[in-house]
Amino acid sequence: MRRGDSQGSETVWYESPSFIPAFAKARNRLLMENTQKALTKKACIAIAISTLLASLPVAFFVSWSMWFLTAVSSWILTCVLLRLFFSSFLQALDALQIGLLNFKDGDFSNQLAYQSKDSFGDLCHLYNETAKQLRNEKQWLYQREMMLDKMLQSAPQALLLVDENETVVFANPSAQKLMASSIALEGKSIKSLCPETPREIIDAIEQGTDGLVSVAPSSGEEQMWHSTVGKLLLNNQPHNLFIFKQLTKELNRQEVAVWKKVIRVISHELNNSLGPISSMLHSGKIIANKLDEARLNRVFSTIDERIEHLCEFIQGYGTFAKLPAPQINPVVLAPLLEALQMQWPCTVSFDVELIAADKGQLEQLLINLLKNAHESGSDIDAIALSVNSAQEGIKITISDRGPGMSEAVLTNALLPFYSTKSSGTGLGLALCREITDAHNGQIFIRNRAKGGLKVEVVFPY
Repeated sequence: MRRGDSQGSETVWYESPSFIPAFAKARNRLLMENTQKALTKKACIAIAISTLLASLPVAFFVSWSMWFLTAVSSWILTCVLLRLFFSSFLQALDALQIGLLNFKDGDFSNQLAYQSKDSFGDLCHLYNETAKQLRNEKQWLYQREMMLDKMLQSAPQALLLVDENETVVFANPSAQKLMASSIALEGKSIKSLCPETPREIIDAIEQGTDGLVSVAPSSGEEQMWHSTVGKLLLNNQPHNLFIFKQLTKELNRQEVAVWKKVIRVISHELNNSLGPISSMLHSGKIIANKLDEARLNRVFSTIDERIEHLCEFIQGYGTFAKLPAPQINPVVLAPLLEALQMQWPCTVSFDVELIAADKGQLEQLLINLLKNAHESGSDIDAIALSVNSAQEGIKITISDRGPGMSEAVLTNALLPFYSTKSSGTGLGLALCREITDAHNGQIFIRNRAKGGLKVEVVFPY
């Protein structure tokens, strides 16, 4: 806003930023005009009373009409001189008032241009310094709020802020995903959340205590969450902050680490025993050949066959226990899927050209899943492999029309050593999960609606 002085030159008393709301500027201007009118009115009354009192003795020497004319003339002259000498001061006072009103509105961008070397000039200088300091502090707080908001929005933990009326005040995307809601949760009551929200999560919120929460989805493996509740005051109102941290991957990682340690110990002990047995078997075969004893040769051949099978068994477990860290590189899907289709016939479809993964481990993952699909008893024409681009990443889906899995088998299918096959090692799906976890992905096993099994593997972009 700009004001002109009595000489017509333009003087900037204060600068008002364009982002101040229009209603706030109009209100401040109205308050300024009302204050200026009130101040002018009080000054005129004071001058009139002073002039009347100062000229009262003159009434004894002149006529009443002359005295009245003199008093009115003196009052008008005094008002004009006062307006002339104090107009600049009044304008600066108006600017200071509007600046303080802007302070009240939370805006600190105004600067006063009154530079006179007087007490009011010192006051304006102090105002400018205060505005500068408050502006810097506000900018610093705004940057911190932006950083905090970015951290909260991208946090893997589900953050949920609920007031005393059980209404959601804040929820980050992880919380929205946990609650299975396609829309924002702010303003919703806990009791009116999406029907697909896990009942265990609702119970944990209503109880308001720390602890582990086990969520059993309609399909897929059971998920374990840790709930933490913090109480805080926001706008002098009590609120509860719920933090849900998923422990499923961490628990699986710890469980697999224990299994790997067990496998390494067992493999070491078996190898230590198989070495001498193989050496003694070789010597026994030489003796049996010299004796020309057919029954003894059959015994040694059976032992040799079982030793070879046991070595292959140990080698398979060693592959799981010593899986190296993946070497992530772009993998062209077309030749890889074509080679797999020749070995394991299936219907193949894909809409992506490249996937970031370890080629050897990705191939092993697909072989294990296709092998399971073929061993399920499904028709070959019903086995399908698809690779599609999804919102959460690149999704690999392998489906069949076999008998599917029971709930108990679905719960334990990804555990090492668990197998429903008489000759199975229980490492096929466990190795698939280990490869998926090493790529920071996810694996889901679900029964299909009309029979069969569907395995989904999601690799991040």
